[in-house]
Order: sequence, then C-alpha cells, then structure tokens
Amino acid sequence: MNEETYQNISGILGNISKLLSDVSREEVNLLGENILSANRVFLAGAGRSGLILETFAMRLMHLGLDVHTAGHSTTPAAGRGDLVLIASGSGETSTVSAIARQANDQEVKICLITSSSNSTIAALADETICIPVGSTHSDREDSKKVLQPLGSPFEHSLFILLESLVTHLMQKTSVSEKEMARRHANLE
Repeated sequence: MNEETYQNISGILGNISKLLSDVSREEVNLLGENILSANRVFLAGAGRSGLILETFAMRLMHLGLDVHTAGHSTTPAAGRGDLVLIASGSGETSTVSAIARQANDQEVKICLITSSSNSTIAALADETICIPVGSTHSDREDSKKVLQPLGSPFEHSLFILLESLVTHLMQKTSVSEKEMARRHANLE
C-alpha cells in the first residue's frame, strides 16, 4: 500500500470517528427502542444510502424482526404500529420524500438519519438522527480535507452507526450470533 492510500484510510477513519462522536446517543438509543417496539420495520433510501439500509435490513432479519425494504415487489402495506426508517444525507431526495409523505399519511412512525435536520423529510419525521457532516457535496472545504467525495462521509458513518446498532439490538434481544446465522440465506 502506498503512503497516500494509507493516509487516506487514516483520514477517513478519523473523520468517521469524529462525526459519530457528535451523534446523539439518546437519539440512537431511541431508534433502537423504536425498532424493537414496531410491529414491522420498513427501510427507505436511495443510492448508496439505500444500499446501506439493505445491509441493515439483512441484519434485522437475522435478528428475527419483520423487516421490509420500501419499493420491493414483496413489501406489504405499512400502517399504524409500524416504523419507517429513512436514510437521506440531504433529507430532500424526491423519491424518499414521497415515501415519507405516504408513511405520514398512513400514520406510520418515521425515523430519519440525515446530515440535514432542517429538511423536507425531517419536517415529516417523528425522530431525526443527525450525522453532522454539514454537506453531502464535495464542494465543502471540510470534505476535501478528509479525502471523501460526494456523500461518502455521511454514507460511511451511516454504515458504522447501523452496524453498531445491530450489536446493541443483539444485546437487548439476547439473540446470539449463532441464532442469527441460522436465519442467514441458504439459497445462494
């Protein structure tokens, strides 16, 4: 590995650590409680944020929760008692904003993870967790310093935050890794 690549790794990890240290622990704990108390959990995101939510959906399924990804052909109707977890760095993604409006109309609890707590989706959300990157665009001076393009600081932090939440949920539910492995896909 060349020195520049090593420095990039070090800078990215340092940035993720800094961003996540500024996230409200109370809000993350509340998200965990909301996930465990929901009848069903629906996840909604676009682009890379949506892909990260798919990895989280897999782990929630491994925990034995009833989880669905919005927009898939097998996703059932959401209703009262369910939770929609949305990830959108900008909080303005049009397709995800439409899902938030639909969830709001159906009286579904909405939790948003974003970098913009003053956004269209945040105004609809019951709970907002802010990963304070300031902007998800590379024209920001701070994003140039950490060598991460576009929305990468938000997306990397989102992944680590959700992976850490899985560990917390494992402890809260007393579900072991062995039990989770029994639910892992076997038609691969």
